Amino acid sequence: MSEQLLQVRNLQTQFFTDDGIIKAVDDVSFEMARRETLGIVGESGSGKSVTSLSVMRLVLPPGRITGGEINWKGRDLRKLSEAEMRAIRGDDIAMIFQEPMTSLDPLYTVGNHIEEALRLHQNLRGDAARQRAIAALDDVGIPDAARRIDAYPHQMSGGMRQRVMIAIALSCNPDLLIADEPTTALDVTVQAKVLDLMKDLRVQRDMAIMLITHNMGLVAEMCDRVAVMHRGKIVESADVNQIFANPAHPYTRGLLRSIPTLDSAPKTPLPTLDWQPEPHQKEQSHLVEIAPRHWVSAWAA
Repeated sequence: MSEQLLQVRNLQTQFFTDDGIIKAVDDVSFEMARRETLGIVGESGSGKSVTSLSVMRLVLPPGRITGGEINWKGRDLRKLSEAEMRAIRGDDIAMIFQEPMTSLDPLYTVGNHIEEALRLHQNLRGDAARQRAIAALDDVGIPDAARRIDAYPHQMSGGMRQRVMIAIALSCNPDLLIADEPTTALDVTVQAKVLDLMKDLRVQRDMAIMLITHNMGLVAEMCDRVAVMHRGKIVESADVNQIFANPAHPYTRGLLRSIPTLDSAPKTPLPTLDWQPEPHQKEQSHLVEIAPRHWVSAWAA
């Protein structure tokens, strides 16, 4: 049996706004084992990104984790000090944020970003850190890494910036990689390369991956298990094959029906999601997903 890394139990994260309390994550539970890829899927606003930020304890005011447990290798992350959490972020658990252009500090070179993580978590400095950073860029397939290390984010393409984000996340050999929409705004050929890279590195590094996405195609290709989120709750969790072959929940069936196929007739409207929550859930009808932007220098520290 694979080693259990992460157990999330009854997690609740709420945003306290002038218009009332938003239950962004509402009694969510799941677990992850080493070398497993878990897909967390759902529409925009379902609570996927807030769930991942909660695991990293990066939810900012007016948001707050209000209940539940986040057990990492037997330690409840909610009970750790901020200094203890900083030692875990980027080292044991690393994250690739949605937008690489807004997640990378434009005033720092690519090398500065990676070397900062190595300095904080591996105590590497100077030439040793630079050489490790070059190796990290080379590992994610960036050509001429020794030259590219001195480039600024705006000097690189979207695909290259995404690879830089992966290099930063993997530079300290984490046991869990959280990838929040890792292929957003990338063309299909670059998407395929990024996904192949993540699959290869998962095996090479013996790590787990939490894939946050609304793209069921990525889920089919990448994931071992799937948790389907709707309005802050996990409505179904199962093996990836079961989800696609025999979805149990009406919301999951609606998600799958809304995927276009090659044999769809031209200009045919896609089915819409018509599943409605139970009456006691309707106070969440205005749920929005609040995921603040983070520069790497902010969360690696």
